[in-house]
Amino acid sequence: MDTLPLTSTPGTLRVFMTGASGCIGHYILELLLESDRYELFLLLRSPEKLRLPVQDNPRVHILRGGLENVDPFIDLLPTIDIAILTAAAWGGDPGYVDAINVDANLKVMAHLDPQRCQQVIYFSTASILDQQSAPLPEAGAIGTEYIRSKYECHHRLPELAIYDKITTVFPTLVFGGDKEKPYSFISAGLKDVTRWVGLIRFFRADAGFHFAHAQDIATVVNYLVQHPSKAGYREYVLGNPPLSVNQAVEQICDYFGQRIWFRIPLSMWLADVLIKVFRVQMAPWDYFCLHYRHFVYAGAVSPASFGMEPYCSTLADLMRVHGIPGARKGKVRKVR
Repeated sequence: MDTLPLTSTPGTLRVFMTGASGCIGHYILELLLESDRYELFLLLRSPEKLRLPVQDNPRVHILRGGLENVDPFIDLLPTIDIAILTAAAWGGDPGYVDAINVDANLKVMAHLDPQRCQQVIYFSTASILDQQSAPLPEAGAIGTEYIRSKYECHHRLPELAIYDKITTVFPTLVFGGDKEKPYSFISAGLKDVTRWVGLIRFFRADAGFHFAHAQDIATVVNYLVQHPSKAGYREYVLGNPPLSVNQAVEQICDYFGQRIWFRIPLSMWLADVLIKVFRVQMAPWDYFCLHYRHFVYAGAVSPASFGMEPYCSTLADLMRVHGIPGARKGKVRKVR
């Protein structure tokens, strides 16, 4: 490994970033590269997964390694001005998930210098919050390994000396990806909507959600990087205004020019009956989500919240940016 520069280039801010090879990470990195004021240190387990052309950029330093072994870069961390922590383990061995999502993230933050570091942008998930954007106890008790570990790390943030410099962001449903960036997990299956819209238009459900495109998440993060908190620790849920499932179905049908002739309510008692009759095995967290239904949060923010133009604020925008053609202009649906 080449010797890392432990002194700043005059006029620059040193940014340490994890998860740059992921979907959201690509969008954030792309925006950071537009400014000459940042010297970037990217911790990457697999640098070949990074699709942006940074290899010959003198302001970019690739740190080959994973969060589970950050020790070779410990001396670098006290020289960092801004840390952006997006990397996470999504599943697998519970011990490994905890080692990455809890221990490693806390270790990185513990080695930052509170006197020098201006800000830490730490990525959690909105799944650990209730509808008032407070911690959701069930997430810590019965959540998946990913959700439970994110809940635990969030719970332990106040232990850190850098706590007052931390901005925690909680993404909602994340879409994004294109030819130059990896697709998010949910975007990878978005085109399947065209196969099911003819069926889902005839059902009504009592549920709600937010979504956010990775480009808009990056725009908000870039704004936060440029505007550190002056009042200590802060949190933001990242997402467009909430949608009910019924509104989402109507908007998707409108985009595809599908008429809605009637709608059959999907009730929870029917779901419970079907689960019992067919002996469906559900994890406790999945069963909780089935009944909780409204994953909406108070005070969710998007670029519009900070006076900026959103990239993708509607489901029609989402379809268009993913190259999914809609109905010809003039086609209409009928809702009864």
